[in-house]
Amino acid sequence: MGSEDCSDGTDEEGCATSTCGAGDFQCTSGSDICIPVNWVCDGEADCTDRSDESLEQCGHQPIQTVKCGESEMLCDSGDECFHTKWRCDGDTDCKDGSDEINCPSRTCRPDQFRCEDGNCIHGTRQCNGVRDCVDGTDEVNCHVVNQCTGPGKFLCASGECVDFNKVCNQKQDCRDWSDEPLNECNVNECLVNNGGCSHICRDLVLSYECDCPAGFELIDRKTCGDIDECQNPGICSQICVNTKLGYKCECSRGYQMDPQTGVCKAIGGEPSLLFTNRWNIRQFALERQDYTQLIGDLRNVVALDADMAEHKIFWADVGPNAILSASITSSNKPVRHRRIVDNVPSPGGISVDWIYKNIYWTDSSLKSILVASLDGIKRKVLLNTDLREPACIAVDPLSGFMYWSDWGEPAKIEKAGMNGLDRQQLVTTDIERPNGIALDRVKNRVYWVDSKLHKLSSVDINGQDRRVIFTSHEFLAHPLSLTIFEDTVYWTDWENEAVYSANKFTGSELQTVVNNLYDTRDIIVYHELVQQSGKNWCEDENMTNGGCEYLCLPAPQINSRSPKYTCMCPDGDALQDNGLKCKGTGTAVAFTETKESSRTDKPPGPLSGGIGPDPRQLKRVGVLLVTAAAGAYFMWRNWQQRNMKKEDLSIDIGRHSSTVGHTYPAISVVSTEDDLS
Repeated sequence: MGSEDCSDGTDEEGCATSTCGAGDFQCTSGSDICIPVNWVCDGEADCTDRSDESLEQCGHQPIQTVKCGESEMLCDSGDECFHTKWRCDGDTDCKDGSDEINCPSRTCRPDQFRCEDGNCIHGTRQCNGVRDCVDGTDEVNCHVVNQCTGPGKFLCASGECVDFNKVCNQKQDCRDWSDEPLNECNVNECLVNNGGCSHICRDLVLSYECDCPAGFELIDRKTCGDIDECQNPGICSQICVNTKLGYKCECSRGYQMDPQTGVCKAIGGEPSLLFTNRWNIRQFALERQDYTQLIGDLRNVVALDADMAEHKIFWADVGPNAILSASITSSNKPVRHRRIVDNVPSPGGISVDWIYKNIYWTDSSLKSILVASLDGIKRKVLLNTDLREPACIAVDPLSGFMYWSDWGEPAKIEKAGMNGLDRQQLVTTDIERPNGIALDRVKNRVYWVDSKLHKLSSVDINGQDRRVIFTSHEFLAHPLSLTIFEDTVYWTDWENEAVYSANKFTGSELQTVVNNLYDTRDIIVYHELVQQSGKNWCEDENMTNGGCEYLCLPAPQINSRSPKYTCMCPDGDALQDNGLKCKGTGTAVAFTETKESSRTDKPPGPLSGGIGPDPRQLKRVGVLLVTAAAGAYFMWRNWQQRNMKKEDLSIDIGRHSSTVGHTYPAISVVSTEDDLS
């Protein structure tokens, strides 16, 4: 047996047991998993049963590679941590369930409701129409209280609820006779000044009410104002234009409206899902339902992103502690992947800036957010304060902002400029373990999944208009990442080992896209419209890199006067007064090796004021600086070749390379050997 390529696993049914090659090690549990022999006893479990790091195999107890924080505990599996406060809370957080083993019986407080499974919830959550207990017992045997609302009902001052046709009938129906006021029954208030109503006055047997024509609503119980239907995010698929008597829907550039459903559909190539499956990166074509392995024989892939225009994918692998990349081309020749950034101990998420050609990532060990150029030569720590467990990250170079989730204590979702400035908190309440985060750049909303609360939620990019899309212990058992395309949200679930999809506005149309996965983590949509083109303000006909000596990063566009970019120096260094050059107090270190240049030609354009420098101050970098940098680079390269753990990994994948009535994103045969020659 081998890797499952059909979503239901039928491609591996009835197959003979595989035999590992001479240079491979066969895992104990099942006999269908083979790993390179040089991965055995290297301190990292690669077999699902951890047999490659077992006492019998290595002669010593497995090395604990996962280090938990001060407020965390280690699951029995040894490869994940959970918050101490989640121990014995009735909700499984460890995949092996060890956080809920040997738990004492719980006693709920007087203000709490005890679920049948022993878990406690706040009493106000009982019978609120939402399943808060894992077993759903908080919504059993609920009785709806008569609130005496709606047409045809009258609430007596003494508390009774009577039919409105009993009001002013000269009979006592309320204990206090409040249904029979002597001076108000059968008085037509609309005869005087239209009752004060701006449009329609409707007389009632007792009092009166104001009403509005279609397209309007009452603002202050008397005055009608135009209804802004566009305040509802789901009223239109993409763009909503409010009109005097209604609204109209439009689609963004590159999309066209489906006349049957009103959904804005992408024009161009077929969209695909790319997702990680620990040892490989897989592709699922959404229209053809075609499922292939794109890159295989990886160590432990945890994060994924792409530069669509350059046909490159990037991923973080905690095996080699590196961020790597590979080109995706239409040829059938092997394409070698390259290390872009080394010394990445615990990456949580990565996000590619496709306009300024940088890559951003979070690191939970360093408790930092970092950035590097796509060639890996320039690298910098952007944020390293008030970060506990930074997880996923998403950048928007069009606006100059980045967004990230942090499931430390306290958990939150934040945003800041892509230069590390103007940091803001977006979500700080009713949030426990926010994992995946995704931007809906058309609707200007941030989506996230919470694996502790089992919720999919969204908020606008300023932290307002928060909405819960849906809650489900079944389909959001342990969600890790998500992505948005058209009107659909896709997410991976680690516990269910599956990829799901649903309507991004309502949570309806729930579907299982792919299942029978192992340790699935990150997911993205691969399509040219995911990354809209924009101007790189760091590139101009009169300058390169914005005149910056080191990194040129987009600045957050808060208003029309905001600077377009910011020059940044290596860690430990600072800018000179001209805002371009570095003082030289730090040391720029090349962290990687690459032979490819990711620079592309950019359209010319003027700079705006602010942090962006004055072109009159620009000077060319001296020859001595270039020579010194080159010398340091080759010294580092020689050191890396001597010390790097050899990875001799290759795979020959060439399925489904022909097009079927569409222009598809190019795919290729990919070899995953490090290109160190």
